[in-house]
Order: sequence, then C-alpha cells, then structure tokens
Amino acid sequence: MEGGRWASGAESPSTNQRMEIKAALDAVESLDGPLEIVSDSTYVVNCFRDRWWEGWQARGWVNKAKKPIANQDLWKPLVDLVKTRGDVTFRWVKGHSGDPMNDLVDRLAVEAAATQQARSGRGDPGPLGPADDVGGQSATGTGAGPGRPAGVPVGHLLAVGGHKARDLGGYDANPTADGVRRKLAEVLAAKAVMHDDLVVLTGLGLGAEQLAAEAALEAGVPYAAVLPFPDPDAPWPSASRARYRTLLDGAVATVVVDPTAPPTKQRAGVALGRRDAWLARNAAEAVVVWDGRDPDVGRLVRSYRDHLGELEVWVLDPGSVTGAG
Repeated sequence: MEGGRWASGAESPSTNQRMEIKAALDAVESLDGPLEIVSDSTYVVNCFRDRWWEGWQARGWVNKAKKPIANQDLWKPLVDLVKTRGDVTFRWVKGHSGDPMNDLVDRLAVEAAATQQARSGRGDPGPLGPADDVGGQSATGTGAGPGRPAGVPVGHLLAVGGHKARDLGGYDANPTADGVRRKLAEVLAAKAVMHDDLVVLTGLGLGAEQLAAEAALEAGVPYAAVLPFPDPDAPWPSASRARYRTLLDGAVATVVVDPTAPPTKQRAGVALGRRDAWLARNAAEAVVVWDGRDPDVGRLVRSYRDHLGELEVWVLDPGSVTGAG
C-alpha cells in the first residue's frame, strides 16, 4: 500500500524464481489481516490461482516427471501459511506496464541485487533511480521509449540464449553449432515477418549467444549486445576475443548492465545472473537453446517463462537440428 511498509533483500547465489517466492513468503509471515499479493510472477500467482500446490503435495512434492519440485524450502512454508490463514489472495500484474507499485518494487529489487544488501522501512524508500537502473545506468536516453533502458532501440525485443559453446560441439565450427545457427536464422526470419521492428537481444557469450548474433546477421535482423559488465571477453583466447569484437562491432546498440568489472569469479556469476534478469524483464519474447537436461539453462527457461509467459518462450533442442540444412 502506498505510504506503507516496504522491504527488499538479496541472496547470492539465487534465481528470479526464488526471490519472487521469498518476497511472497515474507509478506505472508509479516503482514496481518486480509492480504492480496500482487506480483508480476506467473510462477507465484499461478501456483495459487491454478492450485499447482495441490498436485505437488499429492505426489509428494515431485512433478509429473517424478522430479523434485524446485525451491521446496520456500514453497512448503508459503503453501502451509496460505492454507492456514485462509485470507491471502494473489493477483498478477504485467511487469513494466506502468503500475506504480510494481515499478517501485522493481527498483527496490534491482538496488538489492546491485548492493547485495537488505533494507526496509515505511513510506518513501528514497531515491532509487529509474526502473532497471542497474549500476547507475539511466533507464531512458536518446531515442528510448518511456521506461526503456538507455541504448536499447525501440522495437519488438527478442532475447536469445542457452548452452555454452562446450555443450554445442566445442569452440570451433562443428555440425551442432552450424545446425543451431541455421535454425535460429530461420526462426528470426519468420519472426521478422511478424514483427518488422524485430531486434534480437544477445549477451554475446561463447555458444548460443554468439550463434544468435550470427543468425541475426544471416536473417538480416538487427541485434543489440547486452553485456553483464565491461570486457567480459578479457579472459578468453585471442581467437575467441577477435570473433567477439567483430560481433560486438556489428551490434546496433550495446547495453552494459553493470559498469564495473567483477573482481572474482563468484561476483562475475552474480553479474551474469543480473544480466539474465535484465533480459527477462525487458524482452517481449525469448528463444532458448536447451537440450532439456542442463539445469542452468533450465533455470533460464523458467525465468523467461516466469516473466513472459509460456507462449512467449521458444525452446530449441540442439540435438534436433544437428547437421540440418
């Protein structure tokens, strides 16, 4: 409620899904009386609206594929509290749709991710910067639409990510990578027919992200580079760095989510997670190259589905396109 209590927090390492559940759990634990939880997370809202939790409990907290439900340490106490209270309801709101409270909590979440510090209070939380202001980057700029981060061109934004190069046949040209690139080019060409303002968002990491940029070039679709921090290619071999720089030069725009290079591998992992969260918040749809098994890419798929909805996330199995063309 405007003018009421607020709180934010951080967890490292974590995922978007865990933090969405944790926010709901904290609210149910700390706020008395009839409570409506408003969230842009379909992951949280649909669990209660569509009563997913009933199936989870009936099956002993495994899914239909007999695999353990993720984030049980948060889901179980949240479900128990909601059942016990009987006065908690859930409502979904589209993220970045102009909802003042949703924009406020987005800024609080971005601040907490950047500082890795929790804070709370009542009333105005003070200056937070625009939504998606990570690392001091302005959320608006020349040519940007309302609330659009600086540097990102106006258009239908499609994020592409997925497996690293080692899981796509290696770092050199090979049938798996070639097949994935060709299939991505076909998908992007088809999307461009539907959206004449299509822009691909890619992190330009080794693997699916660089294949996305090459596929965009092949399909004649512009792409923007969304980097977690400056010079992420610094530790790469010279040949990989040269390829990266060529693709970076071909981008129509570049966004650097955090302006400071991380001092450790752990902090680099945190920065990559924030970059992925940025993509999930700003894209209109996504394509993820995933074999259905790798858990890290699976978390990326769930994050996109959580933010964009099931119908806006396309999964491309690299095993189905090897040597295609």
